[in-house]
Amino acid sequence: MIKKPLVNNRIRAPEIRLIDDAGKQVGIVSLEKALQMARERNLDLIQVTDKADPPVCKIMDYGKYLYRLQKKEKKVKKSTGIKGIRLRFNISSHDLETRVLQAEKFLKKGNKVKVEMVLRGREKRLSRFAKEKVSQFIEDLRKRIPIKPEGELKRTPRGFIIIISSSKEQQTTKDN
Repeated sequence: MIKKPLVNNRIRAPEIRLIDDAGKQVGIVSLEKALQMARERNLDLIQVTDKADPPVCKIMDYGKYLYRLQKKEKKVKKSTGIKGIRLRFNISSHDLETRVLQAEKFLKKGNKVKVEMVLRGREKRLSRFAKEKVSQFIEDLRKRIPIKPEGELKRTPRGFIIIISSSKEQQTTKDN
């Protein structure tokens, strides 16, 4: 959710650090002068950050600014991707292999994979068998691509969950 910035007359600081529509720093000016400059150019005065003293404001189109903020937020959501793979208690070996291939594809793209073993009714009593299915999935995946489980297999009310990442990804983040 995007926190909408202060615009034009909603800005309360008496003095601001101004950046014009070309991206050049004008310097510290009064709020009235900055509003007048924005009106002359038929643009808006937008408070970019209030953490600085005085707050930083920019002359630009408000609609375009909101659009850029939304694009940034979508990009951040995409980059922190955790993809999910669901396994069932009575999954066949072929279906398990299909899930392994899907998880491999996700890991190669740089995503983490959340493997979830869903248990229903009486299946919850046979948790040992379910753990074996998940460990079989992990071993089959290890044969195809180097992986690193992030933590242990966790018991949840619906079954078991484990998050897996590519160990190549782990090495590249340590190198940087």
